Amino acid sequence: MHKVGFFRSIQLKFIIMFILLLLVTIQVISAYFVRGLETELKENFEESVEANVSILEVNLEQAFSKERSDDDDEQGLASEVQNIVRVNDTADIINIQVVDMQSRIMAASDISNSSDIGKKTTDDFINNVLRFGVEDKSNVINREGNRTYRRAIPLYDHEQTQVGALYIEASLEGVYDQLDAINRVFLQGSILAITVSAFLGILVARTITKPIQEMRRQAQTMAQEDFSQKVNVYGKDEIGQLAESFNDLNAKLKHSRALTEEERRKLSSVLSNMSDGVIATDRNGFITLLNDAAGILIGYDPEDAQGEFLLDVLQLDENSVDITELPDSGSMIIDFSDENDIYLVRAKFSTVSDEDHDVTGFITVLSDVTEQEKIERERREFVSNVSHELRTPLTTMRSYIEALTEGAWEDKQIAPKFLAVTQNETDRMIRMVNDLLQLSRMDNKSESLQQQRTDFINFFHEVIDRFEMNLSEDMKLQRDLPNEKYDVWVDKDKMVQVLDNIISNAIKYSPEGGTIRLQVSKQNRQLLVAVSDQGTGIPYDKVDRIFDRFYRADQARSRKLGGTGLGLAIAREIIEAHHGSIWAKSKEGKGTTILFTLPLVNKKRRGK
Repeated sequence: MHKVGFFRSIQLKFIIMFILLLLVTIQVISAYFVRGLETELKENFEESVEANVSILEVNLEQAFSKERSDDDDEQGLASEVQNIVRVNDTADIINIQVVDMQSRIMAASDISNSSDIGKKTTDDFINNVLRFGVEDKSNVINREGNRTYRRAIPLYDHEQTQVGALYIEASLEGVYDQLDAINRVFLQGSILAITVSAFLGILVARTITKPIQEMRRQAQTMAQEDFSQKVNVYGKDEIGQLAESFNDLNAKLKHSRALTEEERRKLSSVLSNMSDGVIATDRNGFITLLNDAAGILIGYDPEDAQGEFLLDVLQLDENSVDITELPDSGSMIIDFSDENDIYLVRAKFSTVSDEDHDVTGFITVLSDVTEQEKIERERREFVSNVSHELRTPLTTMRSYIEALTEGAWEDKQIAPKFLAVTQNETDRMIRMVNDLLQLSRMDNKSESLQQQRTDFINFFHEVIDRFEMNLSEDMKLQRDLPNEKYDVWVDKDKMVQVLDNIISNAIKYSPEGGTIRLQVSKQNRQLLVAVSDQGTGIPYDKVDRIFDRFYRADQARSRKLGGTGLGLAIAREIIEAHHGSIWAKSKEGKGTTILFTLPLVNKKRRGK
């Protein structure tokens, strides 16, 4: 789970936001306040200087207006001016000079500059006032880097005649020292305010970020498909409403997840238990889902099929088949047959579309139609065989009847032979129709068995005895039957029909002087019956087909002997109706053995 660091968290952002807002506020207030205070202090300073200037101006005007004798005129004026300048010196005023109209310094308040008295000043600031008679003021920075305020005004006597200029230089460092002290107070206050705001910002930010952090943790829990937890609601504000909405979303997602999981399980169960195969692909035809049934049908591991191209898996030629046109074809038969087995699969194609009716994928449903094709082929073959079997005797009968009609009936030697052949062919067709009717009834389960408890060994002996009475001397029936009693539940008439058919076939296909071996043995809870002949045998690949309807291993010989090709098919139906099995073993040139089993009656039941 990814954890957000403190320096990247929203909590730090809230704290920084509070501090920045406070700093901006303090800076704006301090800038406005300091600037106003600076202006106020400068104005007060200038007013203080102006007050001193006014006093000096009045005193100096009086001094210049006094009448003096010629002897002490200049010296007395200079002494009085010097006294006035020194008396009016204040802490802020660092230098006062009185300059006459010849630019000579008459008096100075700064003792260090007393050597300049009597000398001409070169200061253009003062000379401009003497020259133009206009007062002036300015702020400058002296050589020592101190800020000073300079003021120069013209001096007049009582006759308003300019007699000189007054120059005052005052230090502004006091004003700026006060501003610096105030700025230090603001700085200390700002630091204190930032500290307090940071603490308050942490508290406020935690009240905001705590529910957000809980929602983040809940979202991460929900991402792991755990919807059991809820977010705490701390109030009714926007964050509280967001928490309530988050809990509602959690409940809806939980319900939706449960429905989706239920539908997924249903779909998975349906796909797993479907006998038909299902293949899902994306819009480009690459497989995203292949169920087990489809894997069995096409011989593909479902896990290996992920990401494979559909046409490759179905063994279709991409050059001759366009995947986008498959849904329009509806379905097709795909041949997976090899040299030994026939294997056919029907594929039905459909598309998957989104809400905008854009194709997002394809669904292919596969079903094994091999048995259907085999049944259809057998049906066609059966119809063909029935037609052939009926046409042969009918053709023979027609030929003989035409011969009789044309006059052969008058020949007393030929007519009886023709009628006998016609009679035999008629009997053969009747037997064939009866066999077909019997098979039809057994197929439709409309012919019930009349079963009864029977000692099969005695029953088998009776059947064999009947054959031996009509058997030629060169044919032998060898009995290998146990001297025990084996009870079975059988329909005697039907079982006689089975044994007659099997033994008759053995006799028909055995050579002259051959031996028919009849065996009975017990295997577990079943009775095994075997009838073996010494005939020509049946090829290995055709042994299982002798129980098919109308199938003959030797077509010419079978017809010559009068068989219908339905005897063994009827025998199989009867044996299976008795819950037994029937099969054959044969080798070419070494004869054939027909075997079948019947369930024995339970001994405990027989003891009762």
